Amino acid sequence: VSLRLPAIVALKRYVSLERPAPLTRFNLFLRDGFRCAYCGGKQAVEELTFDHLVPRARGGTSRWENLVAACRACNGRKGDRTPAEAGLTLNVRPPRPTQAALNRVGRRYPPDYLHHSWADLAYWDAELEG
Repeated sequence: VSLRLPAIVALKRYVSLERPAPLTRFNLFLRDGFRCAYCGGKQAVEELTFDHLVPRARGGTSRWENLVAACRACNGRKGDRTPAEAGLTLNVRPPRPTQAALNRVGRRYPPDYLHHSWADLAYWDAELEG
């Protein structure tokens, strides 16, 4: 294969990777390493949910610091309570990652880590409402 390459490449617009990452389901699971924030178990993607630390029923919002990945069992056990009320302990405090931080975490996973059927789900990379 023979490809023609340009002699000069000009950068027209620089986009910093230190900007906050968009809050999507995939980015949330990536930030949390596809593990439950409560029991620490590594879950199959189809068994993961996201959980609001301060439940939406109590005014909690969908923002990085209030959301964690959770397995179905822990999320069901927690219900509409806070983790403390449900007797659950968070393994880590959820940070707001930059795009660069998510890129570093993403290098641990092969390109085909997610089953191809997940690519068809429109909400997978849609931003979660605030």
